[in-house]
Amino acid sequence: MLKRWIRKPTPDPEQVRHLSEALRVNEAIISLLCQRGIGTYAEAKSYFRPDLAELPDPMLMRDMDRAVQRLTDALFREEKVLVYGDYDVDGTTSVALVYSYLRTLFGPARIDYYIPDRYLEGYGISTIGIDWAAKNGYKLIVALDCGVKSVDKISYAVEKGVDFIVCDHHLPGDELPPAVAVLDPKRPDCPYPYKELSGCGVGFKLMQALCQSQGFDEQPLLELLDLLAVSIAADIVPITGENRLLMYHGLRRLNDPTIETRPGLYALRQLAGLREGPLNVSSLVFGFAPRINAAGRLGDAKRSVAMLLSETAEQALATASVVDQTNTERRGFDTRITEEALQMIEQDELLRTSRSTVLFKQDWHKGVIGIVASRCLDKYYRPTVILTESNGKATGSARSVVGFDVHQAIVECSDLLEQFGGHMYAAGLTLPLENVPEFRRRFEAVVSSRLTDEQMIPPVDIDLPLRLREVTWGFYNLLHQMEPFGPGNSSPVFESQQVYAVPGSVKIVGNSHLKLTLMQEDSSPIEAIGFGLAEHFARIAQGQPFSVCYNVDVNEWRGHKSLQLRLKDIGWGDVEASAS
Repeated sequence: MLKRWIRKPTPDPEQVRHLSEALRVNEAIISLLCQRGIGTYAEAKSYFRPDLAELPDPMLMRDMDRAVQRLTDALFREEKVLVYGDYDVDGTTSVALVYSYLRTLFGPARIDYYIPDRYLEGYGISTIGIDWAAKNGYKLIVALDCGVKSVDKISYAVEKGVDFIVCDHHLPGDELPPAVAVLDPKRPDCPYPYKELSGCGVGFKLMQALCQSQGFDEQPLLELLDLLAVSIAADIVPITGENRLLMYHGLRRLNDPTIETRPGLYALRQLAGLREGPLNVSSLVFGFAPRINAAGRLGDAKRSVAMLLSETAEQALATASVVDQTNTERRGFDTRITEEALQMIEQDELLRTSRSTVLFKQDWHKGVIGIVASRCLDKYYRPTVILTESNGKATGSARSVVGFDVHQAIVECSDLLEQFGGHMYAAGLTLPLENVPEFRRRFEAVVSSRLTDEQMIPPVDIDLPLRLREVTWGFYNLLHQMEPFGPGNSSPVFESQQVYAVPGSVKIVGNSHLKLTLMQEDSSPIEAIGFGLAEHFARIAQGQPFSVCYNVDVNEWRGHKSLQLRLKDIGWGDVEASAS
């Protein structure tokens, strides 16, 4: 697939020189910092050494005072509290974190948790859950990673005598629910300085505010940052500002050999085969998140919470094994449905030539359609909606390309929908079955009117040009200090031109991957791997010079470590490139 090479603007040379002298760090690293908005010694110090003392005051969040007061009243009135969360990773880690902390204050008899059944209750707050809470004597529900649009459901709860504190991070609608407090940094009237917290992050801020207001010891709360790190990674929120600070310390807990790992996360690590080396954001995204998610997709998401709350290794491994088996089943559904979806596109001329993808099949498994949407996006790179039937309705997931707001496109079709919500790049929706054809037509019309030709070509953002001779262990160690990497603080991508392959080094591995050794005229040889780039084999093997864009990585094999370039793309002079 053709890709756009987008070169980021070069930072101001004088600023780079000045900061390089102040930090005594080479100018390539300083250029990367400046591109990330870090231009002073103090900002660089905060970036390289994130300090929990720099966390924003949780009381800056709108309604936080009301939320803390209601929780405090519940604590001293000896009321029962229900911790209610969504069934995905963000929701289940939120529940595990808030439940763990409140349990130390309320005691096990006065607190419980609730995860809605994906198929019986659907996303978010449900009347079934509210009825369960009222029947069992819960006067207060703390809703996590959901609730900001649940106006009708929370109105129903008020009638039943059940109060709500909403901790959400999704975009609110025109009307807020009648909860005691609605904590959401994305509220237009919320002055909280950081807007990109995960749902678990909002729950953490509530616990932080409660802790500070009552003078409780913060250490038990900080010991839960490992759960928050998993949430931040899995929910694909930007790893910038406060999220990066929280992720940094969460990963430190996970990787500190002097700290006993939470049994549930340790069991996940073993089952994911992540036994060697430190965990990073990618480990959490690809190793932990699918397994935690699988329970909610195919089974009972309460299993994931039970695993995260396990107090012994034996309990954790028993539950994690069931979760892992569920993930294996999920992969089977995922593979089969993805193949069906791609075949539907390939066999339909109209679908092949559309600027969007909207697919519906009655018997697709609801739990994996979000994954299937992502797979179709990877193949065709255009806004994608995958729908199936559930409880007599069409329900589905949407995914989008860089720069196109799929949530807004869905808003413009909202008269056809019964429920929807989400973000710029991912959303969920429910609609009557009879509206599917009209939704497909309308969504395609909206996308066609807004999506540019350029947006249909996947971008590769390139940070800096680099000579291969500059890729040294010292350079890599400085890059390593810029972690954790993720959205908003991505692993730097470099471009090197006029490179060539060492004769005889070019190989195809795993059918579609390219393995080779690269050189420039003034460099030593360096290993490189290009996943999915085998199409370039013949041309490279002929000895022609080319350009590469890449991350700098480490390859470890049988105890031996070597620097390696992880190629993002290969260019031959005809590659489309631009400055952002």
